[in-house]
Amino acid sequence: MAKLDPETLKREMTAWRRDLHAHPEFGFEEKRTAAFVAAKLREFGLYDVAEGVGGTGVVGTLKRGSGNRAIALRADMDALRIAEQSSAPYRSGNPGIMHACGHDGHTAMLLGAAKLLAGEGGFDGTVRFIFQPAEEWGRGALAMLDDGLMQRFPFDEIFGLHNMPGLPVGHFETRAGPVMSAEDNFEIVLKGLGGHAARPHSGNETLVAACALVTNLQTIVSRRLSPTDIAVVSVTELITDGTRNALPSLARILGDARSFRPEVSAEIERQMRIIAEGTAAAYNVAAEVNYTREFVPLHNDTELVEAAFAAAKNVFEPGNIAIAREPVTASEDFARFLDHVPGCFVFLGNGEASAPLHNSSYDFNDEGLVFGASFHAAIARQRLGF
Repeated sequence: MAKLDPETLKREMTAWRRDLHAHPEFGFEEKRTAAFVAAKLREFGLYDVAEGVGGTGVVGTLKRGSGNRAIALRADMDALRIAEQSSAPYRSGNPGIMHACGHDGHTAMLLGAAKLLAGEGGFDGTVRFIFQPAEEWGRGALAMLDDGLMQRFPFDEIFGLHNMPGLPVGHFETRAGPVMSAEDNFEIVLKGLGGHAARPHSGNETLVAACALVTNLQTIVSRRLSPTDIAVVSVTELITDGTRNALPSLARILGDARSFRPEVSAEIERQMRIIAEGTAAAYNVAAEVNYTREFVPLHNDTELVEAAFAAAKNVFEPGNIAIAREPVTASEDFARFLDHVPGCFVFLGNGEASAPLHNSSYDFNDEGLVFGASFHAAIARQRLGF
């Protein structure tokens, strides 16, 4: 098979990425993106391309040789409800929605890997290219799994990647064990008796109680969990039904919690309920706690991490490959696949000057495209070697 020209592939991936960036779509709304992906896969010569998996997901299958092993390579496709602040010619054309997390780049890199592997081969077995919807709100992987992903497109192991602002382009990091945290969401509703701002003694307003509760919740991590456990409890919203001269009868406190072990998540919820009920009682109001688990922790398989480092040596300079020093307290629903097969998730540099993820000025660095596509291809060839 003829070897593809790297510069030509880089230009193509850049064009794909910028087209996707200009047409961002929210989770489970990625119809144009999915159609774009499916058309490209078929253009590369993949005849087994399934659309509508888990709503708007796409799975492409590429077989070579007679090997009976299969691996999966996964990219996410969805964008965020953020208004882009950019003057780039390929800036978002969908007001209020933008690719602020680099999923446009992830999709373009996996398409590049599909073109490389379809055109050059170099493996014996089956590669599943999984393009997943709705990663940002932790529902896309589950939707694909619920739609029979493992039964319809079985595979033995799975690999994924994410760009990392602050890490130089051309750098690679991962680690064995815990990599990314769980995300739990909570809502605490305080109910009392509001009234005139001039007569606070005539009711049981909820705002002062809510302020006290926000402060008290900070003791969960600092005083109620072991210092050896990594955890975060963040209040992100405080909403009341009061107005300038009226004390509120209802207050809502919303936020999220991050942890790496189910036992820690359970203890955070338990302590939150104790603190909410105790604070509410002290202010003579009622409390209701709603606690949900959106993302599970992501733990890398040790053997596959070693394989990823070995494959990375074919792509990155030796000094640019490193073991990640600590887990990341962001979350990733790639972890849902790891309930079914072992896997490995890695980080690739998006540049030291990159804006943070989920920032209105963020943009994926196109110089990183070739590294992602090459790593995907390298790990497929290593795990499905002749």
